[in-house]
Amino acid sequence: MSSKRSAAIELVVCDMAGTTVRDAGQVPRAFTEALAAHGIPVTPQAINSLRGASKRLAILSLVPEGEGREARAATVYATFVQKLAEVFSGTVEPVPGAADAIAALRRAGIKVALNTGFDRETTNLLLDALGWRQGVVDAVVCGDEVAQGRPAPYMIFHCMEATGVSDVRRVANVGDTVLDLQAGHNAGVALNVGVLSGAHGRDQMQSAPHTHLLNSVADLPALLAAQRG
Repeated sequence: MSSKRSAAIELVVCDMAGTTVRDAGQVPRAFTEALAAHGIPVTPQAINSLRGASKRLAILSLVPEGEGREARAATVYATFVQKLAEVFSGTVEPVPGAADAIAALRRAGIKVALNTGFDRETTNLLLDALGWRQGVVDAVVCGDEVAQGRPAPYMIFHCMEATGVSDVRRVANVGDTVLDLQAGHNAGVALNVGVLSGAHGRDQMQSAPHTHLLNSVADLPALLAAQRG
């Protein structure tokens, strides 16, 4: 049954940081520094639990309740973007094998889209640093382009819309966080693949809804080939 379903995969939707882009701890560092700059203490556990979420909503959830909370969160977010640009400078590189995997999928006639909790401005910074702005993937959907981020399935649906794929049973979702897998489950995708190259380890990923766990997105072409086999 699973072989038949995955043989029809037309679109692979991949997360960015931790999945296709190497996670060297820049995102939690930027979160911590931005919140500290505004006098908001936060634990590593709290930040880790929000990995994969919309960055704006993640910051809002960490800002204490009170008058002017949303305005304060917007200010913290602006600082986060600034800090992220600083820590990403000269450190952005793909997960080993990710670029080759994306190219192999596209050669096989499978479309590849990226989705991310970053806003468009930050995402373009990453894409430019990687040299991925043009010709590497078929679509990129950002957290500020949907009404609700993960675990809602809307970024996956927007990737489908952008690539002309209308059947979720022909979609594979790939991510390194529990929220990535929850979004794939909520979208009803055929393959919901967790990778162990980023934020969450095997124990966390094992407890989330998934069809497969891989060490890296680099292993994805072999998985799809075996499923077709």
